[in-house]
Amino acid sequence: MTSESQEHGAARRPVEDEVDVVAEETQKPAADGKKEKKGSFWKELPVLVVVALVLALIIKTFVVQAFYIPSESMENTLLKNDRVLVNKIVYHTRDIERGDVVVFSGVDSWDGEFQMEEPSNPVAGFFRWVGTAFGLVPGEKDYIKRVIGVGGDHVKCCDSKGRITVNGTAIDEESYLYPGNVPSDRFFDITVPDGRLWVMGDHRSVSLDSRSHTGDAGGGSIPVSQVVGRAFVIVWPFNRATSIDIPDTFAQPALQALGDSVPLVAGFGLAVPLVLVRRRRRGRRR
Repeated sequence: MTSESQEHGAARRPVEDEVDVVAEETQKPAADGKKEKKGSFWKELPVLVVVALVLALIIKTFVVQAFYIPSESMENTLLKNDRVLVNKIVYHTRDIERGDVVVFSGVDSWDGEFQMEEPSNPVAGFFRWVGTAFGLVPGEKDYIKRVIGVGGDHVKCCDSKGRITVNGTAIDEESYLYPGNVPSDRFFDITVPDGRLWVMGDHRSVSLDSRSHTGDAGGGSIPVSQVVGRAFVIVWPFNRATSIDIPDTFAQPALQALGDSVPLVAGFGLAVPLVLVRRRRRGRRR
């Protein structure tokens, strides 16, 4: 021990001991920090899952929902087990159009095109509800069909060439009709009531659509209020991913001759007498 060490009144620890102490002190907080991070992650995970589910349900309820295709009624446009996305806000910005493929609810109305067994217990019922909400399993009372006629349209089968006509204009269904099917094997002649739709499946020989419900209220048509939204894209399987567009045949101007012009014609019909009455009153005053 040197005189300098003695002057300070204490013996100094070896350098090696100082290094060990520093290392030990710096390592312990790091180890504790890792444990704390792992613990916080597992604590936050349930919250993240709940938030994700809530957001997904909000989107599903108000914006876009996935639907499972359970039957062959829309082949070959949609195949059994396809999954489609349905836009639930589009009809807040525009009217339903002829040629749209729509999902609608048949609760208290149409019988299902397929039957599902009731869940055996509440747990199974919950998982089926979740599966239906996210398009993993089909909804027994949800239907998907193509709109052929809207309110006011005169829809008829068939003309001399076997084609369906809308407001006296034949529609060419070759682009979406199931190969080998005729437009309809049943005669029908209906003027679609206001606020309702005439809908048909693309696979006409197996589709239980408006033609099968002509004895129901509305003559087989469905209420617009029951429409969930417009199917606009196939998302599964990936090799079939594509948009679901309105066929060109529904863009024919002649189709608008009756259904869409009724409000306009009615408006003119009421306006003309009012104008004439007003002119007569002015003439009398003079």
